[in-house]
Amino acid sequence: MKPQILSQLLTLSVTLTRAQPSRLSHTVNGFYSAVIQAVKACINADAVALLINQNDTLIPVALEGLTRDTFGRRFELTAHPRLAAISHSRGSLRFDEHCDLPDPYDGLLLANDGDLPVHSCMGLALFDEQELMAIITLDSLTPGSFAKYSESFLQHVNDIVTEQLKCALYNEQLLRKAQHGHALVSELSQATHDMVGQSGAMQSLKSDIQLVASSDFSVLIQGETGTGKELVARNIHKYSRRADQAFVQVNCASLPENLAESEFFGHRKGAFTGADKNREGKFMLADGGTIFLDEIGELPLSIQSKLLRVLQNGEIQPVGADQTEQVNVRVIAATNRNLEQEIAQGRFRADLYHRLSVYPINVPPLKARRDDILLLAGFFVEQVRKKLALKQLTLNSKLENLLVEYEWPGNIRELEHVISRSALRAKQAQWPADIISIEPKYCELQDSKRGQNIAQPTSATLSNRKPLKQAVEDFQRVEIIAALEENDLNWSGAARQLELDRANLVRLAKRLNIHVKKHL
Repeated sequence: MKPQILSQLLTLSVTLTRAQPSRLSHTVNGFYSAVIQAVKACINADAVALLINQNDTLIPVALEGLTRDTFGRRFELTAHPRLAAISHSRGSLRFDEHCDLPDPYDGLLLANDGDLPVHSCMGLALFDEQELMAIITLDSLTPGSFAKYSESFLQHVNDIVTEQLKCALYNEQLLRKAQHGHALVSELSQATHDMVGQSGAMQSLKSDIQLVASSDFSVLIQGETGTGKELVARNIHKYSRRADQAFVQVNCASLPENLAESEFFGHRKGAFTGADKNREGKFMLADGGTIFLDEIGELPLSIQSKLLRVLQNGEIQPVGADQTEQVNVRVIAATNRNLEQEIAQGRFRADLYHRLSVYPINVPPLKARRDDILLLAGFFVEQVRKKLALKQLTLNSKLENLLVEYEWPGNIRELEHVISRSALRAKQAQWPADIISIEPKYCELQDSKRGQNIAQPTSATLSNRKPLKQAVEDFQRVEIIAALEENDLNWSGAARQLELDRANLVRLAKRLNIHVKKHL
């Protein structure tokens, strides 16, 4: 082997050894970045990406030369034949310049706008025995640029990166075991990438989740509507000792007051009209596991006192039963209300608040984690691409700037809805192009400062004038539906957002022929 090649391989090995995760210095994310930098130093390419395999879905963890929203995308092997071919190669795989397999990065390379021209593409599959850990993809806009690398050299690169990646994952698992004091996580990628985001606020949130998950403390998750409080609750359960037990979710806002007690604690046959048999409540169903009380701030005071007894003593009493029953349930609650203000106004019990908030977690609004906006946008773009059966769906660069600058009053849920609607409009306008690009003109964002729509009205919009009454009703209908969607079809939450009385909102919606069927 030539001295230059030996030097390259030695440098690759030393670089990755120094980047290994440790308690004192580098993290596994730092190691991922070191991998693509070290590989790029050995193999010249315009774009390099490291994608971790999680249940036959490839998740980008480090990349260079690709748009930032690529981080948020999830590439299912069954939907991407090029990536699937790499994953089955047991080593390196070079694609012919005229390969007709669709390229998963069409429209995503920073060095090229639009459909990729004839170019070089190569992948390395990293296996731990028979299990695919990850793949590395390399793209060059120069045809034939990877032909100069010998198979033996590429195999050496593959072997070095594979062994270093195995060590990195194992080291990180050991660190997590030492930190949390229970079994190793089965796959590091699940802990790192189940929640999309790399901002400082997101890293702090993930750290809080990992810290509290190992305990049995009650957790109160606070945050604005649409920030992902349910996902936080599910991750706390997922990384707890109760992960193999039930996770039971209850939307407190949707419970009628007269049925809430039965829903929580169950009832016995004959306890009330219609109780024709015994029924287990949510707390009994969650015995041994976790119960998630979403929108806890909406719970009536009459039920709050009975919920307090469960938190204090682990006792429930089904409606119509003479004896209490013991349950072992971890309680996680969430609210978008300021419960301290609710306490001051007599709408929430102070003792229940303190029982719930043993470990409070605040989920930041999307505007506080702008570095994550494009990652989340990429995640939603990939989801809607599959739903609409598109070959490729991309974000226009001007739209990316708009998304980052927007205030997002509806947070992540609003971003998801905006991406979905915009993609549908883009598909209608550009079909049957192979690459559908979401441009600003397809995206309606309300300027929170000026109260105007950021996307400029088209000539067609201006020419289609409506009678004032119809225009007002159409506007009301759109606003009400959007508020309901952003509040999970919760009328109380939508009324607060629209600054209306709940009863008045329901009457207005009925007049506008808005019908909502809540799935419980």
